[in-house]
Amino acid sequence: VGLSEFADALPTTLSGGQAQRVALARALAIEPDVLLLDEPLAALDATTRGTVRTDLARHLRESGVATLVVTHDPVDAAALADRIVVMEHGSVVQEGRLTDIAAHPRSRYVADLVGVNLVRGEVRDGVLTTESGAHVVIADAPPGAAWAVIRPHSVVLARHVADTSARNTWPGTVTGVEQLGGRVRVQLAGAVPLTAEVTSAGLDALAITVGSQVFASVK
Repeated sequence: VGLSEFADALPTTLSGGQAQRVALARALAIEPDVLLLDEPLAALDATTRGTVRTDLARHLRESGVATLVVTHDPVDAAALADRIVVMEHGSVVQEGRLTDIAAHPRSRYVADLVGVNLVRGEVRDGVLTTESGAHVVIADAPPGAAWAVIRPHSVVLARHVADTSARNTWPGTVTGVEQLGGRVRVQLAGAVPLTAEVTSAGLDALAITVGSQVFASVK
């Protein structure tokens, strides 16, 4: 039975998430030349969303269909898109790869929208291991390939290893410092490349500049 026939045979009393998955299956089943997906995963719960995102990304990659995805979720954008276009008040404010946009946002809106760290690796026994061999202790995730999402304001910087309850601490070198209003985004190079967001006062207290050696901690 094809996906379209399967969708037609389903009962009409579906939840929002079920209905969205059926609509997505029907859109893919006709093998279109061009595909427009408007918030395709928005109605799904966290567990289902991860599975469907992985399957959808594989389908789009293998089919090669030209796809335009509209989303407010940077994880969806990272998993599904080769090129990101950020719009604000109806105008394009920035475009490019997500990693480049997240490292150098051109506005507060862009920073809030895509300003997350995405660390890719393999999960096993509650630890995500990156290709470089770095370890990220995570809260919960099934084994296999995954992204760890670390928000910049959740990263705590220190000049020395601190006594903290954070499960993750990595050394790094400051490669960039960018002022955004009353906050400062700090780019770090290391086994786990990160962008941290701190206050101007906090940055001054730590005397952090480009080239400084620091430790980044994340719960």
